[in-house]
Amino acid sequence: TLFGLISTPDLVAWTGALTALFAGLIAFSQNDIKKVLAYSTVSQLGFMVAAAGSGAYVAAMFHLVTHAFFKALLFLGSGSVIHGMEHGHHEVAHAHGHGDDHGAHEEDDGFDPQDMRYMGGLRGRMRTTYIVYMIGALALAGIFPLAGFWSKDEILLHAQTHATPIFIVLALAALGTAFYVGRQLIMTFFGKPRHAAAEHAHESPPLMTRPLVVLAILTILG
Repeated sequence: TLFGLISTPDLVAWTGALTALFAGLIAFSQNDIKKVLAYSTVSQLGFMVAAAGSGAYVAAMFHLVTHAFFKALLFLGSGSVIHGMEHGHHEVAHAHGHGDDHGAHEEDDGFDPQDMRYMGGLRGRMRTTYIVYMIGALALAGIFPLAGFWSKDEILLHAQTHATPIFIVLALAALGTAFYVGRQLIMTFFGKPRHAAAEHAHESPPLMTRPLVVLAILTILG
């Protein structure tokens, strides 16, 4: 025990559970598509640490493996979105007669291809990226029957039967995950384009989308 107050496994479990909750709350407030995913990763690592501290070592490793599939899919998928936004922005810059001077133009209008506030409506323009990203996002949110559901459910089940306070914190963190994932999907793929770059975005080449499809299959079957 630590100073006779809390056992070491409990300390590990609480550290993981609180990390899962707070990192999830930070992900809420991010507008950069990759920062949302970065804080999401910290949150999911919190789930794994909480599981290990609770004695659910198999569930912790299971979540590590399934998380590897769908988070790799989401990070590469966000790269595809950024690539599409960049191309859309270059098209707009050329259309306005900036020619090769689009680098200076980018700084002028403050455009950031990673900022979700400039996105919107990309599901119609980047169909493949949208479908695979949706699969990864739903897995991250723990939606049945995707890989993320099984591993997260295993951790929550163990916490529910062994440590109710830890379970409550992790359940809130899981709810938070669904919220920030939903926010990201809506800001990126739904609604109307909020910038000319989003209106002119194109699907990424097969070199970028094929690995996403493979990871999407692993996310479903993992």
